[in-house]
Amino acid sequence: MSALRPTPSHTVGPFYGYALPFPGGGDIAPAGHPDTITVHGRVLDGEGTPLPDALVEIWGPGPDGELPRTGGSMRRDPVTGGHLGRNGVDFTGFGRVPTDADGHWAVRTLRPGARGENAPYLSVCLFARGLTHHLFTRVYLPEPTDALAADPLLASLTPARGATLVAHAEPHRTYRFDIRLQGEGETVFLEFT
Repeated sequence: MSALRPTPSHTVGPFYGYALPFPGGGDIAPAGHPDTITVHGRVLDGEGTPLPDALVEIWGPGPDGELPRTGGSMRRDPVTGGHLGRNGVDFTGFGRVPTDADGHWAVRTLRPGARGENAPYLSVCLFARGLTHHLFTRVYLPEPTDALAADPLLASLTPARGATLVAHAEPHRTYRFDIRLQGEGETVFLEFT
């Protein structure tokens, strides 16, 4: 019986860093919007080494807590089929950015509003080498603290584990959220069934 040959995903990759990013993928908020925040961080492996070839997707509601229903995160040129980027006006709540050589990623979005019993958060999907399936997590902003205390997911975790889901405030409406794939301070990842 002959052995099966490895598929391309077993021999070379990851491929998603070449096909999935699009111009303006991190510019989720319309330019000049007053509720714009920046969320950034690094993707780190179990040894704390940055991953230069990961891909981070962000989804989030608008400041009113409503999920956007506007299409058009990625526009195509009708003549060439190339990517034009966003229209700069509509908020779609979706962004996709690759990490740079230092494992850094950044998005400019609107401050998410609360939905139901949940504290305001952004949903994150991470693609990275060595992962056979993408990972899901959340980015909670550090305020309002009373909403964080009442959030059902955060309340179900130990304080140390819950802290891996809360971004750190920096000056100028900026928040840092590092994603650690394993080891000390490993980010809590969610499983959807």
